[in-house]
Amino acid sequence: MAVAMVAMLGGSLGVAAAQSSGFAPYSIGSVNPVAASTTNSDSLGPKAGLNSYVPDDKYRLRVGDKIAFQILEDRDMPKNLVVTDSGEVDFPYIGRVAAVDKTCQQLANTCRQQLEQEYYYRATVIIALDTANRVLGRVYIWGQVRNQGAVEIGVNETMTAGRAILRAGGFGDFANKKKVRVVRGGDASGPESKQSFELNMVEILEEGRTEKDLALQPEDFVIVPSRLINF
Repeated sequence: MAVAMVAMLGGSLGVAAAQSSGFAPYSIGSVNPVAASTTNSDSLGPKAGLNSYVPDDKYRLRVGDKIAFQILEDRDMPKNLVVTDSGEVDFPYIGRVAAVDKTCQQLANTCRQQLEQEYYYRATVIIALDTANRVLGRVYIWGQVRNQGAVEIGVNETMTAGRAILRAGGFGDFANKKKVRVVRGGDASGPESKQSFELNMVEILEEGRTEKDLALQPEDFVIVPSRLINF
C-alpha cells in the first residue's frame, strides 16, 4: 500500500514539474516567425492572434504602416504599432527600431536579437502587417495656384507637375504658365544635390504635349511664379 502511494505521489509531482516547465518564459526555443506560427498554435489556442500568420518577406514597410507585434513567450495579445515619421517603430522593452525598407520578417529578426541580448533567453517574435499606408508622400505647391499647400501622392500613383497643379485647383489669374519650376532635394544631402527643372505648362496642359511633363517625387516643390503685368 505504501509503495502504491509513493508511486502515485511521484507521478503527480512529475506532472506538476512538466506543467511548470512548459510555462517557463525561457523554455520555448528561438525559432523564426514562420516556424513559430505553426509549432506553437496548438499550445496557445485561438486567442494568440498571429499564430497562423506567415510573414511577408517581400513587402517593405513605409512610414504610416500599421503593424501587429507579438512575443509568444509573453502569452499576450498582439500589440498595434505604427511606423512613425522618423521611420522607426517604438517596441516594448527595446524602444525605437528602424523599420522603413525592412520586411516584417527582417524586423522580427532584429527585434528578437535585441530582446535576447537583455530581456529573454529565447524570444519568439511575430510581426504582421496590419494596414499599409496608402500615401507614398507629399509634394508642395505654392505661388499662382488656387490652393497652395501639400498634395499627397498615392501608392502606385504617377504624380506629375501638371497633375499636381490641377489638383491644387489650377492656375491663378496671374500665373506665368511658361516658367513653372520644380525644385528637388538639397536639404539633408546638401545644396550641391539640389535639382531645378523649368516646365512650360502651356505646351503640356494646353497643347497636350504630356511627354514633356515631369514625374514628381515625394518632397518636391512646385513653384508657379507670377507673370509681369503691363498696364
